[in-house]
Amino acid sequence: MAEAHQAVAFQFTITPEGIDLQLSHQALRQVYLSGVRSWKKRLSRLKNNFITGVYPASPSSWLFVVIAILATMYTRSDPSMGLIAKIQEHLPVSQSLSPQCQTVVSAVLFSTLLWLSLIFTMRLCLKQLLSYHRWMFEQHGKLSNTTKIWVALVRIFSGRKPLLYSYQGSLPNLPVPAIKDTVKRYLESVLPLMSASEFERMKSLARDFESGLGNRLQWYLKLKALWAANYVSDWWEEYIYLRSRGPIMVNSNYYGMDFLYVTPTPIQAARAGNTLHALLLYRRKLNREEIKPSRVPGTIIPLCAAQCERIFNTTRIPGEETDTVQHWQNSDYLAIYHRGRYFRLWMYNAGRLLSPREIEYQIQRILDDPSPPSAGEEKLGALTAGDRVPWAQARKQFFNSGINKRSLDCIEKAAFFVTLDDDEQGMMGNDPDGSLDRYAKSLLHGKCYDRWFDKSFSVVIYKNGKTGLNAEHSWADAPVVAHLWEYVLATDSFQLGYNEEGHCKGDINPNLPKPQRLSWDIPQECQEQISESLEVAKALADDVDFHVFPFRDFGKWQIKKFRLSPDAFIQMALQLAYYRDKGMFCLTYEASMTRLFREGRTETVRSCTSESCAFVKALESGEDRDHCRRLFRQACDKHQHLYRLAMTGAGIDRHLFCLYVVSKYLGVESPFLKEVLSEPWRLSTSQTPFQNVELFDLVNHPEYISCGGGFGPVADDGYGVAYIILGENMINFHVSCKHSCAQTDSHKFGAQIRRALLDLLALFCPDQNEPTIAGNPQTKKDL
Repeated sequence: MAEAHQAVAFQFTITPEGIDLQLSHQALRQVYLSGVRSWKKRLSRLKNNFITGVYPASPSSWLFVVIAILATMYTRSDPSMGLIAKIQEHLPVSQSLSPQCQTVVSAVLFSTLLWLSLIFTMRLCLKQLLSYHRWMFEQHGKLSNTTKIWVALVRIFSGRKPLLYSYQGSLPNLPVPAIKDTVKRYLESVLPLMSASEFERMKSLARDFESGLGNRLQWYLKLKALWAANYVSDWWEEYIYLRSRGPIMVNSNYYGMDFLYVTPTPIQAARAGNTLHALLLYRRKLNREEIKPSRVPGTIIPLCAAQCERIFNTTRIPGEETDTVQHWQNSDYLAIYHRGRYFRLWMYNAGRLLSPREIEYQIQRILDDPSPPSAGEEKLGALTAGDRVPWAQARKQFFNSGINKRSLDCIEKAAFFVTLDDDEQGMMGNDPDGSLDRYAKSLLHGKCYDRWFDKSFSVVIYKNGKTGLNAEHSWADAPVVAHLWEYVLATDSFQLGYNEEGHCKGDINPNLPKPQRLSWDIPQECQEQISESLEVAKALADDVDFHVFPFRDFGKWQIKKFRLSPDAFIQMALQLAYYRDKGMFCLTYEASMTRLFREGRTETVRSCTSESCAFVKALESGEDRDHCRRLFRQACDKHQHLYRLAMTGAGIDRHLFCLYVVSKYLGVESPFLKEVLSEPWRLSTSQTPFQNVELFDLVNHPEYISCGGGFGPVADDGYGVAYIILGENMINFHVSCKHSCAQTDSHKFGAQIRRALLDLLALFCPDQNEPTIAGNPQTKKDL
């Protein structure tokens, strides 16, 4: 109970001589320092809000405007055209000030109004400029004069030294596409997937919808677009994620992996020390808005940063009808799970963040704690892995008061969740392929009870020093989490580092209070519900078939030599691989971002097109090589065009989804929308972006390369494929499906992907045995 005594600031007893007051100066000092830190954060937040609010101007520009106005008045000219005199007449303190003071105050007020007007005008101009997207459809390296002028104007109106959220007020709203355009592109996307009779029937449904109910639904959607910052995002979060009543483990959550070839230290506590410290350094930069705004790669065009607000101190709260995402402003501790016990670890002492060595010391205390879990505690996390309704009911019934509520609040309000795993994971020398598959499954679902799947993200530290994370999907998309994880990996290895023994650097404060063990009183009825949720979760986890493999034969460098988009190249390879695997084509989902717009999230790129199908059929039937190349380039160009349409708000699926939601609110049925929204995505794909390129030196240190991340299968009879393009010569793939479907096999499909990539390379390099090595500064040997 030592930690309990340290939490008491004072004690008193009543004696015959009076009240005996005993103060704990150390505790009071901690209270004082905590308060100082809290107020510093509030002032910093206010300062950043002000700077962001006046961007693209700067606070100092106000002084410049005031001085300029006063200077012109000194020359006996009136730049306000009489407005300063009008303000002077209506000053409430005009009688108590001298005429000269009245003039100065009036001039300052006019200057402030002028300054605010200029800010509003600049932001409006920048918003209009950022609404221009023709540049994205122009050929690389051949910009039109209009686009060149636009780039110059964007630079002028973008201001200097933006904070993370500086561009939020200048981002345009997501436009609502025209019904006829969406219907036309939809029919075009399903043409290669339907028979002639099926397509004619769908065409008839689409025509009736476009001329009838669609216009009525569109009117409501346009009304929402005028009122809301983004007409899609809130409904997408609620109906796709929060209203889902099935398990979020595997079905929704996704994971990110550690370095592929390197483990910076084999000491579990030490790796935790650096990793957790780096995560909180990122949070500090996030709170101070010191993270540079994300931009479209290779451009000055900013992306929406709204999703960054909920990275930390965020939890998904279960409900019987719908879940909610709860975010707290701050949290000074972490929730940690180890061998069935839950702990609270305070990350600040005397108002400062614990050093990596101090965190390692605290983590080691948890690892050395011999206490057993209390009844029902060990597998409590299974409630977050099973169906949502039983978890919501159990939370309401058993965690609504007493010590259970206090302990649950501790987990939910923590900055994030940490699992100290007793297993060893990563690429093992004796079985590199199988070990990566097991590593992926461990991060995706673990033992189904040793992760807290409701937290915004959970960090997993394995016994051998490997790390990874599992992220909840409703609050943000993978690029936001990937940016965080890349920073953590780079900071851990290249900035914080370890000593010769593998421990964190720095000194230890031995007086740190011990991590606090959370207490539970879980009745038998609740334990039975935990067991039922665990049974559901284990059945789901055991059904997942995963295959992770690094493709090192060639990469981005070689693809760009062909003047092709690496993403389009990989998507065509996936189409070829699926056709060879199934003997048919399927509706294909590729995630694209819409963060060019305020509060933008994702849109769907339908990668299976008439052009891609024509190429695959031509290649498989052995047609002329030049003809296949021409068809391949046409397919890649079409894919790039669809990707750009999706990024610029002219996608198909989010628009149809929102029209469907409106129809449900109005209580009307649309056979067209019902059929569209029920179509299965048997091939669901996503590219994980590599963003913090400047933090890594892949030329001199190619071994420090992440394996990316992945997700579970979307359809019971389909595949989920995540891939990350790393450096110039490597692409990592994460393939998932279900054992219960006899027609899918992740390893077989992975082999088909590898074969398809090599065949596409051979299509363009028929006479070159090792095209990836010749003339390339980074060879396979380096990896």
